[in-house]
Amino acid sequence: MGHDHGAVTAGGRHRGRLAIALGIAAVVFVLELVGAWITGSLALLADAGHVFTDMFGVALALIAATMAQRPPSLRRTFGWQRLEVIAAAANALLLIGVGLYVAYEAIRRLVDPEPVEAGLMLVIAVMGLVANFISLRILTAGKDESINVRGAYLEVLGDLLGSTAVVAAAGIILLTGWERADPVASLIVAGLILPRSLRLLRDAVRILMEAAPEDLDVQQVRTHLTGVPGVVDVHDVHVWTITSGVPALTAHVVVDRITLDDCGPASMLHQLQECAKDCFDIEHTTFQVEPTDHWQHEPGAHD
Repeated sequence: MGHDHGAVTAGGRHRGRLAIALGIAAVVFVLELVGAWITGSLALLADAGHVFTDMFGVALALIAATMAQRPPSLRRTFGWQRLEVIAAAANALLLIGVGLYVAYEAIRRLVDPEPVEAGLMLVIAVMGLVANFISLRILTAGKDESINVRGAYLEVLGDLLGSTAVVAAAGIILLTGWERADPVASLIVAGLILPRSLRLLRDAVRILMEAAPEDLDVQQVRTHLTGVPGVVDVHDVHVWTITSGVPALTAHVVVDRITLDDCGPASMLHQLQECAKDCFDIEHTTFQVEPTDHWQHEPGAHD
């Protein structure tokens, strides 16, 4: 079975969506930045800062998704596919920084509130809400396929929820004059940013550490492979994720000589590959088929 490390990745299939989301984010950023300057709203400024980080994050995701399509080379045998995961980790770190800054500034303004022009703040927040909703709908199709697109999706989702909080704060200030609603909304924005960012960072680190996919039981993989006719044992099983939607598997498969002589190595490899593909949706596999007396040459073998 051939392997194409330069195949289109999950993120690469959604580059157009990322580009549209980037354009929308740029419009929202300028709108909220100007609005924050005119109205004096921390919530708008916080959301503008969040959107600016998202712009950088989505741009990074778009660049990573594009570069991930570059073919492999002798120096980079997997091509640039892992760059998508690195971009997702960078996005998460940026979002964590923004969330902490917003929380700090909001607490300061809760102690010493500043006046805001709630009417214009409300108009701008509603416009940002609509724009973020459109962007979110565009990215929904790719969020379950690519960790890179999911990072962009979570950023836009945070923007959408942040815009909702800003709309609510503006409404409260207009109706009651309670200006602390502005920093309260900012704290809500920070609370929305941080947990999602930490989860995204965790997922990216899992891939970078070459941990087994979270939804895959490695022992079950080994059991299924051992069930292939003629297989005596399976050891040195490694399952990891190259990039989103591209799992990989390597294993040493011990086969009795009679089976190996009867069916041949090619037939045995075909059965093992079909098992991995049909049962676990793993297409990139590498198997070392060994006779039973080969164990003497495997001092470092492990389960």
